[in-house]
Amino acid sequence: MKRIIVSQQQPSDLEKSPYFELAERYHVKVDFRPFIKVEGVTAKEFRQYRIDILAHTAVIFTSKTAIDHFFRICEELRVTVPDTMKYFCLSESIAFYLQKYIVYRKRKISYSKTNLEELIAIVHKHPDEKILLPLSEPHKPEIPKSLEKQKIKFTKAVFYRTVPSDLSDVAIDDYDLIVLYSPSEVKSLFQNFPEFVQGEKKIAAFGAATLKALKDHQLQADVSAPQPKAPSMTMALDQFLKENAKESKK
Repeated sequence: MKRIIVSQQQPSDLEKSPYFELAERYHVKVDFRPFIKVEGVTAKEFRQYRIDILAHTAVIFTSKTAIDHFFRICEELRVTVPDTMKYFCLSESIAFYLQKYIVYRKRKISYSKTNLEELIAIVHKHPDEKILLPLSEPHKPEIPKSLEKQKIKFTKAVFYRTVPSDLSDVAIDDYDLIVLYSPSEVKSLFQNFPEFVQGEKKIAAFGAATLKALKDHQLQADVSAPQPKAPSMTMALDQFLKENAKESKK
């Protein structure tokens, strides 16, 4: 292993990143390049959904990106979000991010401290709310399915989408290992490099959905995470590179 490409944005403080430690420990060059990017739907597109934001009394936010695009669309449509709007957030950090757009008041912001199940339990305590769920396209189906299963009424709306980045300046064959974190990144790999053949190249995949996407394209994951002994991608890569180094010395 000499060169690795990671399909993510380079960490703001690279020297504190586990990837920096891997590069130093195993003498490999690690490059970061996002394989996907987020694009907001336009106000014109959103109007076609015929969704009245002000007909809702609460919003469920599952990410900071969802918050950004919700308030962007509101601004573009000249919709003034009332102070009475309630917000249910998947985590504390997402809830605190709301301060970028609104005055933070606990009485109208609730969040889960653990998981989706806790958030749904919180939402259940507000049965009269008319809930809007901003989503990406594509999105993980778990959240809307869980809400439907619990018979919580809500409106789904796509506010942004994930699309492949332009990787025309990337020489993919120069890399010994490609690290992918999502099915969308697998899609981007083939959109940018339609003639891609794995050959002796190694691929690392995070999550079951990414593994499935690779399999659908007849590709093999040589490294996968999370695993019991490697809950993070960098821990899985550490184990793989350690074994690779041993093999190289034989």
